Amino acid sequence: MRVLIADDHDLLRDTLALWFRQENIDVTLARDLPSALDAVAKADAPFDLILLDYGMSGMNGLDGLELALREVTGARIALMSGTAPREIAEKALEMGAAGFLPKTLSAKSLVNAVRFMAMGEQFAPIDFMTAPAEVAPLNALAEKLSPRETQVLKGLCEGKANKEIARDLGIQEPTVKLHMKTLYRKIGAHNRTQAAMIAKEAGLF
Repeated sequence: MRVLIADDHDLLRDTLALWFRQENIDVTLARDLPSALDAVAKADAPFDLILLDYGMSGMNGLDGLELALREVTGARIALMSGTAPREIAEKALEMGAAGFLPKTLSAKSLVNAVRFMAMGEQFAPIDFMTAPAEVAPLNALAEKLSPRETQVLKGLCEGKANKEIARDLGIQEPTVKLHMKTLYRKIGAHNRTQAAMIAKEAGLF
């Protein structure tokens, strides 16, 4: 079996490669989406499975998965992530991904999932896909915001740039800016710093 692992974290990428090679799985490594697609184009034989890190360079949320699904033939493609929410996993599966792998999976479970997907099946951990969705705290500030605005505000409070928030939520950066503008108005903030202060003072995060 031939697997391509594309992830921008060197330690994780190398660790995954070690696990797979111990299971006699042939592994090729890439650090971003462009280099992954280049490796596919230059390979002398198709990969059985391609694992793409959802948050790595070049992915731009689910746009990268869509590009890979369109550009790559003869291989199944799955997403990996340590931060993406369940809704991203659901969308990826709907788009035709071979599966979704949380980075919290054990080595044994990961290898088994890879073999399962390489055989033509679709995989996502049941406990991840059925876990209760996170509910925003019920306070006066939260009640003013939509669930998406709350997610954007949380990213803002974590010091993330609009691009990072867009990537985490699987939406476009202009959409994040629109949510920012709306939530600023709703909570009475004039800028990012003030919005974060208001959210923290309200105990929202």
